[in-house]
Amino acid sequence: MSFDAGILALPFYEPRHVQRAQQIESWCAENAELWDDSSADPDAAGLRILRALGEHGWLAALDPAAGPEGSAAGDCRSLCLLREGLAYADDLADFAFSIQALAATPIVRHGNEEQQRRYLAPMAKGTLCGAFAISEPDVGSDVAAIGLRADKDADGYVLNGAKAWIANGGIADLFCVIARTGEGPGALGLTAFLVPADTPGLTVGQRVPLIAPRSFADLEFTDCRLPKDSVLGRPGAGFVIAMEVLERFRMTVGAAAIGFARRATDAALSHAKNRKMYGAKQFDLQLVKATFADIEVELNAAALLVARAAWAADRGDPAAAKHSSIAKLYATEHAQHIVDACVQVFGAAGLVADSVTERLYRQIRSLRIYEGSSEVQKMIIAGSLGGRGRAK
Repeated sequence: MSFDAGILALPFYEPRHVQRAQQIESWCAENAELWDDSSADPDAAGLRILRALGEHGWLAALDPAAGPEGSAAGDCRSLCLLREGLAYADDLADFAFSIQALAATPIVRHGNEEQQRRYLAPMAKGTLCGAFAISEPDVGSDVAAIGLRADKDADGYVLNGAKAWIANGGIADLFCVIARTGEGPGALGLTAFLVPADTPGLTVGQRVPLIAPRSFADLEFTDCRLPKDSVLGRPGAGFVIAMEVLERFRMTVGAAAIGFARRATDAALSHAKNRKMYGAKQFDLQLVKATFADIEVELNAAALLVARAAWAADRGDPAAAKHSSIAKLYATEHAQHIVDACVQVFGAAGLVADSVTERLYRQIRSLRIYEGSSEVQKMIIAGSLGGRGRAK
């Protein structure tokens, strides 16, 4: 099973969240054919999965106008549970869902009425693929150092420069791009833009092959002209928009890590309980039992930290950003350890190409890097330690 029923029963979650978790678990089990052979062509597979997610309503919350139950911007607990369930089922399913939600959330939270009307409905249906473009060839975690220029002219803005490591870069129909407009130095001079993929002057550069096949590409902007109404939010607010989105989504990366780790654990536990070794079952060996005991502790701790972070974000807690970083840091670091331990339980069989553990071993590694590396999370957490809230 992809979820811990005991964790879901805690007061962090409401009945609707438990129902959502059960629904995504059942849907993934019934639609496993969607991600068969996804590694052969991650672009085509990603679009196929995105369309299916939209068709079956899993992206509906990206369009607040379509229903009464909040949105991607207001229910972090549902986002985390959906990512955990999808990650347990398949890496690319989680990737397709998460990047679409990441791209839509700034429009939900900062888009004007026309921008929301134009883009959110097709994004929720999975017919318009989005991407969030922050990283550059020489700029990763230091968002304030972004160098892509957006120079203002009489009709709008002209973009020149490049973006790198853009998830969905080769298949997106719409990019949310953070560029430098110069309202102030560093972080104060950034603005967010909505840039359709067919805008003249925007070209997809090198496709980026990763150890776990996903759709990544570089982007190049050469005299790319945008109208004034392409600004998302207001000029100079790009850094705030980027940080807000990343802070909210970091906890969801932790949730995906739990899904990966739990899938590896279930596979290794089944293997250990069935494999004969030294006249007994592998699981009966004391060192193997100790391994699974450590895994169980780490899974519980990670799930509790993610639940707390999502609950805090949904309540509007000012400390939610810190808890999001804590959840991402702990869950991703320990998921890496869990998957590695599960490969060890399998022995040589855990290294066979395209086996569950081999795929997870490759897939889990990126979670400790994107949306803020573990080192960045430690800096954020340490920087929040000026004072602790007093118990009331």
